[in-house]
Amino acid sequence: MDRVPVLKLGDILIVSIQIDLQDQSVLALQEDLADKVVATGARGVIIDITAVEIVDSFIGRMLATIAAISRMLDAETVVVGMRPAVAITLVELGLSLGGVRTALNLEKGVALLKHLEAPRITTAAR
Repeated sequence: MDRVPVLKLGDILIVSIQIDLQDQSVLALQEDLADKVVATGARGVIIDITAVEIVDSFIGRMLATIAAISRMLDAETVVVGMRPAVAITLVELGLSLGGVRTALNLEKGVALLKHLEAPRITTAAR
C-alpha cells in the first residue's frame, strides 16, 4: 500500500495526492494527518487533489471526515485543485462536502488559510 506524503510549510501541512486512492490509503492518510497535526501543532491542512481524476463516495466522505478531525484538533482544512468532473461526481453522489473549504489551487489555499488565521491572531492579542 502506498502512503501519501505529508509535507510541512510553516504551520500548514500539505498533502498532494498523486496516487490512485484505495480505501486503505485513505484510512492511512486520515491517521497520518491526525498524528501530524498534533505532533506539529499545525493550524492548517491543505489536501491537493489536482491529480485525482475519479472519486467514489467513500473517498468523498473521507475528505469530509479528515476536515472534521482536523477541526477537532484546531486546524482548518482546505481541499485544492478539484477538477470539474470530480466536483460534479461528488454532487451527483450527494456529497457536497459541507463544512469543507475549497480553493482552486495551492496558492489560493495557502492564502485562504492565512486569511482564516488572521482573526485568531487578532483575538488572541487582546
